[in-house]
Amino acid sequence: MRVRGERECRECGRHWSYFETGSVECPTCGSLHSVGTGDREAHTDAPVDLDLHEHRQRFGETTSTLPDEGVTKLKRDLRAYVHKRGFVHAGALTELDTTYLAARELLEAVDVYDRLRQPTDDDHAYLLALLAGADNGDRPRAAEIPSAMRSARGMATALAVETYREALSTYLTDSTANTSAYDYADAQAGSSHGRAESDTAPTSMPHQSDPLQRTQLDRLRERLRDRTKQITALQGDVDPAVADELVRATRAIYVAVTTDDEDAANRADAHLTNAAPSS
Repeated sequence: MRVRGERECRECGRHWSYFETGSVECPTCGSLHSVGTGDREAHTDAPVDLDLHEHRQRFGETTSTLPDEGVTKLKRDLRAYVHKRGFVHAGALTELDTTYLAARELLEAVDVYDRLRQPTDDDHAYLLALLAGADNGDRPRAAEIPSAMRSARGMATALAVETYREALSTYLTDSTANTSAYDYADAQAGSSHGRAESDTAPTSMPHQSDPLQRTQLDRLRERLRDRTKQITALQGDVDPAVADELVRATRAIYVAVTTDDEDAANRADAHLTNAAPSS
């Protein structure tokens, strides 16, 4: 959605950033009577922290079976976190970060572990390792994931990357629309002053890829979608190293989009090739 990021309280006159608070409530007087100011920007993110301290205390004492009440609350907190997160902040594309990935993986891992009839010590250790580091963005390495639990990383990665791909589409669409409108207004201004469009060009333009670059980005987005579909069809049961390659591809696309780095786009292509599940 597009929102006005700056707000002004009608009661006390306080100015604040909606992008930072995610609320129209005045942080000074608590009034809900405020007005948005400034330009509208695409914004899909919300200020939210992931705190798993309480859950670590509860699950640290378990041996094999997870407590039902604890599982329900943990999953509720993880879902609340991932649902509030987004990757377009105040009109800028952000990276697919490790905390979001870890939260997604922990959510999937709890489900996978809970379905195991006889979880092993390694399965349990993996789950606790995720719980220990997820809120700091720490996840076990691919080689440390037990075979019975590897679908957790696969599904979490597919879901996270698909969410990111949708955010990327929003960002590129918004960026293209903004640039088109900017170019039109600039051309009108140049015409009204009897000057060529190039004479009135601003010193700073919104990000806009040329046709070749945009075609390349669209192709990368399609390849991302294909890979997430393949992994989802396999219920995430792929080599964790394959899932990690998909994350690397997504981050390389972020660099390509935000810096116009063609080398990053080429790296994304290579990572996507490596992210193909084995048949």
